[in-house]
Amino acid sequence: MKINLKHLALFVLAGITLNSCSDDDNDLVFEDAPVISNFELGMGSTHGDGHVAYAGSDIHLEADIIAEAGVQSITVDIHAHDLDVGDGEEEWDFAQIWDDMEYQSINPTFHEHIDVPSNVPAGEYHVILTVTDENGNSTEVVGHIDIMKPIMVSNLSIDESVMRGDDFHVEFMIEAVHGIHHVIVDVHAHGLAVGEGEVEWDFDEEFEDGLHEETEAEFHEHIDVPATAPVGEYHMLITVEDEEGNTHVIDRHIDVTAS
Repeated sequence: MKINLKHLALFVLAGITLNSCSDDDNDLVFEDAPVISNFELGMGSTHGDGHVAYAGSDIHLEADIIAEAGVQSITVDIHAHDLDVGDGEEEWDFAQIWDDMEYQSINPTFHEHIDVPSNVPAGEYHVILTVTDENGNSTEVVGHIDIMKPIMVSNLSIDESVMRGDDFHVEFMIEAVHGIHHVIVDVHAHGLAVGEGEVEWDFDEEFEDGLHEETEAEFHEHIDVPATAPVGEYHMLITVEDEEGNTHVIDRHIDVTAS
């Protein structure tokens, strides 16, 4: 049997080449860090550049991710710096890691909605999205979002005193992203002496006309005080409620005088 040495040499070389390629595939390492693009954040399911969310609602987050080595985890961190914390409010920081199969791929789309507590301070918050791949490389993108109250009151004008038998003036502007349901005005006193000819007076009324379902409206009312109302300090609570049950309360006092 004759052996063609030339053909044998080519056969051996081909085998070495194939084995070398196989070893190279086994040792292949992707060095590039993940790429994050089309980062969106905003209110509810709103897409685009409006970086606004509302307390008691949610923040929409979305981004396209390319990770040649595959995604290991995605982290979202939300925090603020030096915001004034009002009565009934609490500082809010958010951090969560997603490392489930839904996002562990080469090019996933990240899409989540983050609930915002109703008692967070309004203001600017930082949003950091971090993607880490299977090789430990990470990339982060930073955004900012304004968290606002669902009901905002401005240009407040309320009389501080009123002569009984007259009326007092209450006026302010309302902005309610979910629409106004109603405004309730409650005026009452505690422990006032009721003199001769006087009658204890409380006021509690619901206002809807010109307000109901409006997202922006002016509240302007004149409230009559009976001539028989006892003189003294009265406590006034004005409650603005929206169509989703969120409320904004204005707390004031007014003096009822004899003359």
